[in-house]
Amino acid sequence: MATLAATATHTINAAGFLFAALTLATLGYGLSCWLWPFGACRRCHGSGKRRSPFGRSFGLCRRCDGDGRRLRIGRRIINALREIHDKSN
Repeated sequence: MATLAATATHTINAAGFLFAALTLATLGYGLSCWLWPFGACRRCHGSGKRRSPFGRSFGLCRRCDGDGRRLRIGRRIINALREIHDKSN
């Protein structure tokens, strides 16, 4: 009976590639949330104004308080993790 030598085959593992891609995307999003913590308000599209139903007058957007910016979800997660870390010390 012939013995077969172990050979190294270079195949791309789909699960490993997916894990690497998700890790890179998560780290990239975390870095962008750290550098740019605010995003445009989705309700007023960053203007800070809320139009009346008839479109003639406007008031301040309730969601962003007229600022036009909202804290991004990733930044909220970073702040919560920082708060947990600070309380543990």
